[in-house]
Amino acid sequence: MPHVTTCKICRVFAVLTMLAALVSISPPRVLAASDSQLATNGGDYVVVLHGLGRSKMAMWPLALRLRRAGYRAELISYSSLRDTRDEMLKDIARQVAACCLGKSGKVHFVGHSLGGVMVRAYLAKHDVPNLGRVVLLGTPNGGSGMIDHLKDAWWFGLLGPVARDLGTGADSYPRSIGPPDYPVGIIAGKFPLIPNERMLPGDDDGLVSVAETKIEGMSDFLVIETRHVGLRYSVEAARQVVRFLDTASFDHTPRVRAAGIRISR
Repeated sequence: MPHVTTCKICRVFAVLTMLAALVSISPPRVLAASDSQLATNGGDYVVVLHGLGRSKMAMWPLALRLRRAGYRAELISYSSLRDTRDEMLKDIARQVAACCLGKSGKVHFVGHSLGGVMVRAYLAKHDVPNLGRVVLLGTPNGGSGMIDHLKDAWWFGLLGPVARDLGTGADSYPRSIGPPDYPVGIIAGKFPLIPNERMLPGDDDGLVSVAETKIEGMSDFLVIETRHVGLRYSVEAARQVVRFLDTASFDHTPRVRAAGIRISR
């Protein structure tokens, strides 16, 4: 009986965590900007992709910090709750071609969660002659065990056609994409207060375990103490993204406090 109760509690917390990640959240003050404020400023391009159920608006804090670091942040939006993965890839490819291909400067990619999967899928099918570096934030590169536990729920269809493909089974979309042949840095989150050990053994960010973010051939790996959603707002995550785009490595120096760290190049 205690086993059943614990399992039910884990499922409730898992559902609440997943829904919280999809519900609109009042963005930080840094979001008070329009696309015009993300105008190019002479640096390399960085294509920034959001996760499941979000829009490019969710990635504005990171994009603004990239811009301040001297990069041309290009926010890409796609319909993750409506389109199939092939439709999403076609839409992403069209936008990348329009913003960044055939121009001077390198083209880097940064993806949060599903956005990281789509970055990998795009680069597996498209040649980017001036490709730079890639950073994946909380991306379930090995599939998500939480998807395995929840995909048969009656409400799961609301998450769109691609959500069921993000599990760890034989039909896993992330696991079907080959290893990278480009420099890629992985940033995982961990948030110890979420009781979901049965679904996500070990450290996790509430939706994706630390182990599930790893990928064969990754250039560097880093864990930051934050929730899944927090990875796209975190000042420390942004600092580390800039560091990897600059140098192809993260800063592994222990830091007592991430908040208040000034991002600079």
